[in-house]
Amino acid sequence: MSEIKQKAQGINPYIEARDVTRLSKLANTNIYEALNIVGNRAKTIAVELKKELHSKLDEFASATDTLEEVHENKEQIEISKFYERLPNPSTIALHEFMEEKISFKSKDEA
Repeated sequence: MSEIKQKAQGINPYIEARDVTRLSKLANTNIYEALNIVGNRAKTIAVELKKELHSKLDEFASATDTLEEVHENKEQIEISKFYERLPNPSTIALHEFMEEKISFKSKDEA
């Protein structure tokens, strides 16, 4: 299991209210920069999950399928359902940010 999937196991996939002032305090900046940090991390998580999903689904793909011969592959369906049940990448990124697991530099520090 990948690192992201392990992190996502304990996260509530449903929408929750967040303390906006805590977000800005964690980033030592304003709320917009904090959300930018979370958004960039969410993009990274989404790309990693997409690559992982496609690599797993490609294992079951056959090159001989045509439109008329497409058949159900139960393994592919189960893998897809697992990834669908994972929390949204932005939810994972926000959770990481609130747990202070994301490292970042502000423009002033660079």
